[in-house]
Amino acid sequence: MLEFMPLVMFAVVCLVLMLGYPVALSLAGTALMFAFAGSLFDLVDMSLLSAMPNRLFGIINNQTLIAVPLFVFMGAMLERAKIAEKMLSSMAGLFGGLSGGLGFSVTLVGMMLAASTGIVGATVVTMGLLSLPIMLKNGYDKGLATGIICASGTLGQIIPPSIVLVLLGDVLSSSYQQAQAQAGIFPPKVVSVGDLFMGSIIPGMLLVFCYLLYIAFVAYRNPKLAPALPAVDRQGSLQSRIFEAIKSLVLPLLLIMAVLGSILKGFATPTEAASVGAVGAMVLAVIQRQFTLARLRQVMLTTTKTSSMVFLILIGASIFSLVFRAYEGDELIRSIFIDMPGGVVGAMIVVMLVMFLLGFILDFIEITFVVVPIVAPVLLMMGLDPVWLGVMIAINLQTSFLTPPFGFSLFYLRGVAPESVKTTDIYRGVIPFVGIQLFVLCLLAIWPSLATWLPILVYGS
Repeated sequence: MLEFMPLVMFAVVCLVLMLGYPVALSLAGTALMFAFAGSLFDLVDMSLLSAMPNRLFGIINNQTLIAVPLFVFMGAMLERAKIAEKMLSSMAGLFGGLSGGLGFSVTLVGMMLAASTGIVGATVVTMGLLSLPIMLKNGYDKGLATGIICASGTLGQIIPPSIVLVLLGDVLSSSYQQAQAQAGIFPPKVVSVGDLFMGSIIPGMLLVFCYLLYIAFVAYRNPKLAPALPAVDRQGSLQSRIFEAIKSLVLPLLLIMAVLGSILKGFATPTEAASVGAVGAMVLAVIQRQFTLARLRQVMLTTTKTSSMVFLILIGASIFSLVFRAYEGDELIRSIFIDMPGGVVGAMIVVMLVMFLLGFILDFIEITFVVVPIVAPVLLMMGLDPVWLGVMIAINLQTSFLTPPFGFSLFYLRGVAPESVKTTDIYRGVIPFVGIQLFVLCLLAIWPSLATWLPILVYGS
């Protein structure tokens, strides 16, 4: 029983979280409880906790993680600058004459917001408030409308600059160096957030294409489910509508190119590029005449709350992983994976399945900080590519956001949807998109080059 104590510890954490206790305190509290119990029965050495101050200092001093509050600020400012509202209005005018055109518009605007903000909750809520009433008013099927909004809102998980990829990049970098050190590879190679950003572009665009293809298929099979907008709602000539669409997209596209381009080309680190994005978002708000001191204060409060939550969870997860390793949990996981039928393929399938199921009860931040540091070093020692692994995890976590009955995107939309939209409508609507997510995940598993080709092409390694 003693050798399985790390798994008992993990199960206790999941149970405590399901009871509704705060995540960071649950992680740290459970870990300390097991540490003191282990010390009492001479199972672990309490001196291990002396490493905690160095760990906390490393978290606060981590240059990569400074990008998190900056990207949060950028997303929150763009959300309040009504960028999404203008893009949706212009795109609806451009595509609204087509059956399913409004669905295309919502998906494309969701993609743009994902590349601008990287925050799933903000995107789903914003799109739910702006587009759902319009879609329902024009006769869209409730399930299809809610499914499109939830799915397009979760693109912020995989399309850079995704906060998930920033956090995963930091965790995988440490895991990759740890795996190489244990394999005797010196000096170790590194994997950066920029590598993950580059590797996620093709899978992210593939997801968007599959979403659009599904909407087009539904509209073709049954136009009543996704009717075209009446002509009265599409004012102006085609040329004027194209001009309005371009005008609404130019500034956000320039900001995205400045942020992502500087990272992918190596001109700036993710933290430096995030600072450019934060300043650029304020400039966009000024140009759009949406910048006020009151709005700036709201954005700063949102940024402070979100960033504090992320770092507090990271601190709790760091304590948890320290005690987990004190009980030789990493050795237990390694032995389980090595003895598993199917080798590295079987181990990868199990990890993906466990993460998918944990997505029902844990947020992506907890999974990134708790689960990934436990399994990633073992998987990387088995020869998996770190960029491919990171993108696979990101898409998997994105899928868990959509899966009934506990997907977080479903809760976000339920909170802003009108009473006429039932929860069962939302569940029914997202199921085809969950299927699309799993389809793309399988494609990525079969052809890892979908994630690795672009980083190799650009960086040469």
